Amino acid sequence: MGLHLRSLILNAKQICKLNIFLTRNQYNVPRGHLTVNVGETEKKRFVVPLSYLSHPSFQELLRRAEEKFSFDHPIGGLTIPCKEDTFVDLTSRFNG
Repeated sequence: MGLHLRSLILNAKQICKLNIFLTRNQYNVPRGHLTVNVGETEKKRFVVPLSYLSHPSFQELLRRAEEKFSFDHPIGGLTIPCKEDTFVDLTSRFNG
């Protein structure tokens, strides 16, 4: 379990680094943040802090993304397959 989670986080970090490199100028992503596409059918792009990668609830979302996409995301970047409202509700708890 621990080794799988470590591998999952490393893969997510690699995707995030590539995503940040490709989108920083195009989408004006601040340093220390990454973009994620969220949604089940229609996707919306969110800019979130890199610190979210270490939060257990966000890691669960990454596991779901791995199960669904195997890190081969159809629209590029990191895609999280959950409802937008659920994502906003979950991530709003990280700061409070």
